Amino acid sequence: MAGPNAVSSEPNDRLLRLAPHLVGRSRRGVVGSSRYARRLRDRIRTAAADPEQSPLLISGEPGLEKDNIAALIHFGSRQRRELMLRLDGATLKADGSTLFGSSGSDGVDSLLDCLGSGSLLIDKVDQAPEVLLPALLELAATGQWRAPGPDSSERRFPGRVFFTAERALPRFDRVCTLIRVPPLRVRRQDLGEWLRYVVRLRARKLGWSPAPTVSEAAVKRLQNYDFPNNLRELDELVNRALQQCRREGTEQAMQGHGASQVLPDDVFWTPSRPARLRFDLWRWKPGLRYRMRAPELWNTLLFGLVSWLFVLVNLWLWQGPQDRAHNGGLNLFWAWWWPLILLGYPLVGRLWCSFCPFMVWGEIVQRLARTLGWRPRPWPRGDTDRWGAPALAAGFAAILLWEELADLENTAWLSSCLLLLITAGAVVGSLAFEKRFWCRYLCPVGGMNGLFAKLSILELRAQGGTCSGSCSSYACFKGGPAEGEGLATAGCPLGTHPAHLEDNRNCVLCLTCAQACPHRSVQLRLRPPAADLQRDMAPPWGETGLILVLAGGVCLHNWQRLLGWWSLAPASLQAGPLLPRLAFGGLALAVPSLLFLGLRPWLPRHQARLLLYALLPLLWGVLLARHLPVGMEEAGLLLPVSLGGVDGTFALPLPSWSADGHVVAFCQSAAVGLGALGSLVLLLRVLLDRGPRLLLGTGLVLALAGLGRWLVAA
Repeated sequence: MAGPNAVSSEPNDRLLRLAPHLVGRSRRGVVGSSRYARRLRDRIRTAAADPEQSPLLISGEPGLEKDNIAALIHFGSRQRRELMLRLDGATLKADGSTLFGSSGSDGVDSLLDCLGSGSLLIDKVDQAPEVLLPALLELAATGQWRAPGPDSSERRFPGRVFFTAERALPRFDRVCTLIRVPPLRVRRQDLGEWLRYVVRLRARKLGWSPAPTVSEAAVKRLQNYDFPNNLRELDELVNRALQQCRREGTEQAMQGHGASQVLPDDVFWTPSRPARLRFDLWRWKPGLRYRMRAPELWNTLLFGLVSWLFVLVNLWLWQGPQDRAHNGGLNLFWAWWWPLILLGYPLVGRLWCSFCPFMVWGEIVQRLARTLGWRPRPWPRGDTDRWGAPALAAGFAAILLWEELADLENTAWLSSCLLLLITAGAVVGSLAFEKRFWCRYLCPVGGMNGLFAKLSILELRAQGGTCSGSCSSYACFKGGPAEGEGLATAGCPLGTHPAHLEDNRNCVLCLTCAQACPHRSVQLRLRPPAADLQRDMAPPWGETGLILVLAGGVCLHNWQRLLGWWSLAPASLQAGPLLPRLAFGGLALAVPSLLFLGLRPWLPRHQARLLLYALLPLLWGVLLARHLPVGMEEAGLLLPVSLGGVDGTFALPLPSWSADGHVVAFCQSAAVGLGALGSLVLLLRVLLDRGPRLLLGTGLVLALAGLGRWLVAA
């Protein structure tokens, strides 16, 4: 006779059998407000309320927590008080004994028998043995099952069956209600909500109170990443970010206090885009790294030479003759600086900004202010580009109008005023914020440099794997004391981690990151031209405005060729009533923007932006052709202009050189032709449509190349 505890022990034995596979509760709900998230929640509610408790197949890519979707349905249904069992399809035995019991037992020892009327989840059924699939299909369709062995009887499972799969299973589609879980990359709108939700959960487990927040800039950057492993990868990303902040100390890693703590953007590590056809110069010549990053070199260049040379040039512009034919300072600015900086973009990108005199004086004033007790505000973590990029484009447009209406090319003191005005902006920005806020967001010259740096064959990048796995100091972008091979620095002047650079726009090649890095993660690499311009790039919206403004500057300088036929046009933009001159100057400046608006109906919004970036090499070629005549005809006259004027009043003969007009015209045509060729190549890279829109783009490039060459004809 059985003992008094025999009956009561049966439920316990049942639970012990099922315990390793039981699902206690759902881990979390569906986060997000996108239409995909709302539709998925609706499908979950509908499936939970199904009175027939039909079998379900939940399909989707890896890492989407499809088993959690099944749990949400089960615990939201009238079967919520029943048990839920989860089995991994990859671990099921081919004979079905894992689920249906051992051979000869007739199923009395099976998990299904123990489960009773609960819910069964076969996770990753697409990985189950092929010979087992018919039995699973039968279980889903009719609830009937048999234990292994020839003598086993047919039994019925009264509970609900769930399957998850990562690939299509047409046989299961026919017998199951299908729920497709959309991948994270198609619901990027939900990423910010997911990030903040996961950060709150993880921070609570780590004992952080209150939980830190995530900046909009970090969300925007991560929205450009596809997350191939979806929510699983997002969880790992957040966990690694919080652990990295914890290793360093939350007070140092985060900005703000109390409820306003914000995680640094640069602790969120995602794999960088595969970089093909790269050549690491420092690996080829290791000695170059140490020579190029030497602080003595940069301190001598910036504070010992550039700063005082800038002062001398401005004194020259104010105290010397006021026209370009007699003032060497004007000659340096218009005949040397403009052509050389344009020629440098495809080679060294934004290198000019690393020793820019505007920011040298900004840094000098910032250091002096710190010694007097002034503390600039921390680097802003919001989406400053949202207003900074349009403001930069508008500022550049104002400068171009001023240049043309006031004839800055032939007025020395006004050219100096322009230089001093930009320097004043750098000084104010340096007093308001740490590092080079003005240089990154508002400087018109810096904006132009960052735009054309995308064409460069040179890039400075860090290896994300080395940085995320070995570094916890953030010294390359935050600054800090010397560590190992790394030197003491103030961090990246543009507040950017070199492993997170998506293009050359925010890298001035100052090598501060290479000085600070103790792991030799930073690489100086050669690459194909315009490698930053890709189909999936996501530049700030205001940057497209800068492209149109720069193109408008060419039209403004040659306004008489475009608008001189109009009877209302003034004789000159440099003389006469201001309003007519300003109106015609503004109209000429707006011609490219008007053309772009006219093309918008023919192209989708994103492709219209891509087309503008495909035209960037052509714009570079036209701008170079616009400045070549002054450079090639007057740069060689620097000594006579500086020391005696072009009339030759200096006592000794001075060397001089001036290009023939035919040579200048040839070089102009070559520059425009090279730019047009680059734009045609980029069209093939960035435009999705290789049909009519590609033909339209090709025709547009050739037409604009012809128009540009006609405009800049000497």
